[in-house]
Amino acid sequence: MNTALYESPLGSYVMAEEDGKLVGLWLMGQKYFPKELPPVGSGEGEIFARTRRWLDRYFAGERPEPGELRLAPRGSGFARQVWGLLLEIPYGQTVTYGQLAKELAQRRGLERMSAQAVGGAVGHNPISIIIPCHRVLGAGGQLTGYAGGLDVKRRLLELEGAALP
Repeated sequence: MNTALYESPLGSYVMAEEDGKLVGLWLMGQKYFPKELPPVGSGEGEIFARTRRWLDRYFAGERPEPGELRLAPRGSGFARQVWGLLLEIPYGQTVTYGQLAKELAQRRGLERMSAQAVGGAVGHNPISIIIPCHRVLGAGGQLTGYAGGLDVKRRLLELEGAALP
């Protein structure tokens, strides 16, 4: 695994790649920041260059698509399903944890699914911003639960022009 820094308007992010795929993008000091990462490297490599361009466009107000990058988030099958749902949330729109749980239950052929379990997977998303966990709100549209902090979540949603509570 190789790592590099990305300086954003919201702070420093650590990018991680393995085999030419992005496996992580974490705000420095965020909740659930990985304990075992190699030292930040030079940042050379195609995936780091593409990720930087993607993030530069995003912070400039453009709408780059996550599919432009080779993503390989690590997690359980359940977590990867939740992260797949996050990738379906359109730019500038939000959903609730309950809505995600209902959608995942339907796709799995279940009567119901725990919104808390879905929230746990959302909170442990290893590729922030690109896999847009910031677009998930609490019941009633409350701004809640973001590993990078609620101020960062609010600023990302404002950048996207999302309706906020």
